[in-house]
Amino acid sequence: MSVSDIRLIKNKIREKSKKFRQQLDSDTKNQLDGMIYEKIIALKPYRACEIILTYVSTSIEVDTLELIKNALAEKKTVAVPRCVPDKREMEFYIISSFDDLEFGTFNVLEPKTDVCEKLTSFKNSLCIVPGLSFDCEGYRIGYGKGYYDRFLSVYDGVTVGICYKKCVEWKFPHGFFDRPVDLLLTEKFVRRTGEINRKE
Repeated sequence: MSVSDIRLIKNKIREKSKKFRQQLDSDTKNQLDGMIYEKIIALKPYRACEIILTYVSTSIEVDTLELIKNALAEKKTVAVPRCVPDKREMEFYIISSFDDLEFGTFNVLEPKTDVCEKLTSFKNSLCIVPGLSFDCEGYRIGYGKGYYDRFLSVYDGVTVGICYKKCVEWKFPHGFFDRPVDLLLTEKFVRRTGEINRKE
């Protein structure tokens, strides 16, 4: 399958997922987010890790604000990404509260780099990975900018993709540089992919 064909298929799935999320009423979204949150904090890798890498959710993404609150309350180190537009790369900075955030690239909340410390070691960390859609092998479709793809290509900690079940496909095509998450988590299930076996 050509690169252009893969992009076309991904764009169709991306738009389908966006439409579902945009049509979710607030009560249903809050219920789904709460179920996903409970599954995350029950994960053995979450309980065992010292550092949580997580995105700061927007209105159509699975909520991570409660997760951030919980991790901070449990005295875990919480680090959130900052996009470096010229390089299409991400850097993670440690936050101690939501006051450490400001609107940055793509109007998404990012860490204030003048007050937050850049995370340089990812030892004993767990990365919460966003995605508009995932397939059952753990491959993701994001917004198409490639920031997380580049980061995941070099990150060797445990990765957890979180998504609504309605946005999960059985299988979709992926490129050579795509990396599956180790665990795929929805409000209905936690699915383990083969990648996590390599890390245990």
